[in-house]
Amino acid sequence: MKQQWSSKLAFILAAAGSAVGLGAIWKFPYVTGTSGGGAFFLIFILFTLLIGLPLLIGEFVIGRSTQKNAIESYRAIAPNSSWGGVGKLGIFTCFLLLSFYSVIGGWIIIYFLKAITGQLSGLDEGRYGEIFAETISNPILAISSQFAFLAIVMYVVSRGVKKGIERASVIMMPALFVLFLAIVIRGLTLDGATEGLAFFLVPDFSTITSETLLYAMGQSFFALSVGVSVMVTYSSYLSRDESIVQSALSIVMLTFVVAFLAGVAIFPAVFSFGMSPDEGPVLLFNVLPSVFDQMPYGAFFLVTFLLLFLFATLTSAFSMLEVVVAAITKGDVSQRPKVTWLIGLAIFAVGIPSALSYGVWSDVLLFGRTVFDTADFLVSNILMPIGALLIAIFVPLKISKERLYEEIKAGASIGKRLFAIWFILIRYVAPIVIAIVFLDVIGALSFISAVAGAVFN
Repeated sequence: MKQQWSSKLAFILAAAGSAVGLGAIWKFPYVTGTSGGGAFFLIFILFTLLIGLPLLIGEFVIGRSTQKNAIESYRAIAPNSSWGGVGKLGIFTCFLLLSFYSVIGGWIIIYFLKAITGQLSGLDEGRYGEIFAETISNPILAISSQFAFLAIVMYVVSRGVKKGIERASVIMMPALFVLFLAIVIRGLTLDGATEGLAFFLVPDFSTITSETLLYAMGQSFFALSVGVSVMVTYSSYLSRDESIVQSALSIVMLTFVVAFLAGVAIFPAVFSFGMSPDEGPVLLFNVLPSVFDQMPYGAFFLVTFLLLFLFATLTSAFSMLEVVVAAITKGDVSQRPKVTWLIGLAIFAVGIPSALSYGVWSDVLLFGRTVFDTADFLVSNILMPIGALLIAIFVPLKISKERLYEEIKAGASIGKRLFAIWFILIRYVAPIVIAIVFLDVIGALSFISAVAGAVFN
């Protein structure tokens, strides 16, 4: 029997859960902090509206119209062609993404356990950095926590769309927003919070570089889970009675809200205690425990934040594993449990080098980066933009304009003027902007050159 979401709300919460994960809570604050604050946030919003949203709708059209997995959906639309490779690229990207994403999920579990047992309270400020370094460099802790995180993900996904992913997302997403609001309200009451708000919300365009544009675009794709066919898979479980445009707008708005809340929760607190916003990937693990420890009831707020962080990370991980599982099972529900655990274990094995990147394998470098950082850069700034570019080309090229309009207006009354705007954005604006930003970045070109040299020399 074909699996489907029980309602549009369930689909939106699950899809938003995919989008609202590490991209919004872990990656967005530190990339914003290292990329100029308010200017980066504004560019991120523009990229999301002009490129991310049209692509999201495009992926929904592919999945909902075919009701097939990430590979077969492209083949159904363009039979006897190589376009199925777009789905394969998405599956590979999700596989690789979850392999290092699960490492961070493991760190969150460790920190959550440390927080509820009081191990992160009452310490000297410098001690927090030492604890983080000790935690991620311990090979047994890093690998066992990575497996624990993946075990939760595998269990939920093995139960299917309704009993697993939907049920978990419907509980976790509302809880996430409630917890987030508590953190935000507390952060805004701190002395000096206005300086952090100004950094986050007032653009300084002098900080913009070509890399800023690439990172903003990559963040938009990462935050919406576009370019990797996650949304093709999720929308294949969506009824034709539901509006894909309204669903896409809801997901984008939820993504903006969470990104905004993340910034408002973190930067006022960081500035209030005289810390630097450009700490990079360690911001949440290194800086925030120290910040919370200096607040009244800080231990409670730290536990609350880490629980929120874990919820968001899990809901995103569900979608990554689901893409791979759906492509292999091809709708055969009886095969789901076995395939889910086999794929999950394979992802765990591939992720072990990333888990060891800050410990016994810290000296192992690929193109000047640790294994973890190489995988992150490859996914966020190479594979996702390439996948998004191919989808932007595929949708208007292989699906007739009339069929696109019929799919987009199904379940809602969408005027031809709005459709025309979307069509222009996905056919012309998205591919041109993606190509220009992608190819203009020296770092990306150097990375590709290094990869090519390693392969062909």
